Formats: sequence, C-alpha cells, structure tokens
Amino acid sequence: MAPEIDVAIEDPRWEAVTPDLEAFVIRAVEAGLAIAPEPLEGAVEISILLTTDAAVQALNKTWRGKDKPTNVLSFPAPAQPAHAGVPVPLGDVVLAYDTMLRESAEQSKPLSDHLAHLLVHGTLHLLGQDHETGEADADAMEALEVAALRTLGVPDPYAAEPGAE
Repeated sequence: MAPEIDVAIEDPRWEAVTPDLEAFVIRAVEAGLAIAPEPLEGAVEISILLTTDAAVQALNKTWRGKDKPTNVLSFPAPAQPAHAGVPVPLGDVVLAYDTMLRESAEQSKPLSDHLAHLLVHGTLHLLGQDHETGEADADAMEALEVAALRTLGVPDPYAAEPGAE
C-alpha cells in the first residue's frame, strides 16, 4: 500500500522552488522511505509542512530548546499499533524556507536538489536514523541519503566541491 503523504504549504514562496511542488515532495519522501534499512510493514502516513523560518524557530525553541531556525525538523510519532487498512503515522517533517534558500546559495546547489535532500533527511529521521549519535551512525545515514537521492537524479550533497581539498 502506498504511503499517505500530506503536504501543507504555509509560505507561498515555496511554490517557486520546483514545478508541481507537491508531487516533488511526495517523490522525495517516497525515496527516503524506499531506502529504509528495515522494510516498512503496512501503510504509513507522513505530514510535511513547508513554512517560514519564524515558524520553525518557534518549534525549535519549544521542542529542542534552541531559539533559532534550522533547515529541517523531524517529529517522529509515538509507536502505535497497526490496524488493518489504517496507515500508521510515522510523524511530521517541517522545513524552513529562508534557511533552505540561504544554504542552497552558500553551497551553490539547486534549490530543488537541496529540498530533496532535506526531505530525504527528515524522512530518515522518522525511520529512526540519527546522525548525532556517533560517527558510524552519521556515516550510515549519509549513505542512505546519497542512495535515495541517486534514485531522484540528485547528486551526492556530501561530495567535495570541485577544487576543494
């Protein structure tokens, strides 16, 4: 059964990132789900919120104690029993437009590629991946991100830039 991916766009500037934004978001999230180290059993539901830096900053302050915006926040849903025909909520992924725009420019990467990366990254967090628990976990998560992005035609976001040492 296909995942149920709900996309909410609070800031209209997101619409300029790529044509058919909602379909783009769904493809990126599905790529993240498809690369899961442990196959998903049954239907799942994920909510994506494309919003402003101010909204993400408020969430970051409330839930992480960090009073600043960040590019992406993931909020895994508590474990819930599966019921036939009802998708199991995996959680929510929230992205900040201005932070994503700034990072994309700083990294000289297309905005749509950076969006795909952040969506895959956030989705992997919902699946239990964590890059902050040690170098081995960070390397494993990075490899999953690169593999998922490859299926979308997005270059490795961690590859050294030409001329970098």
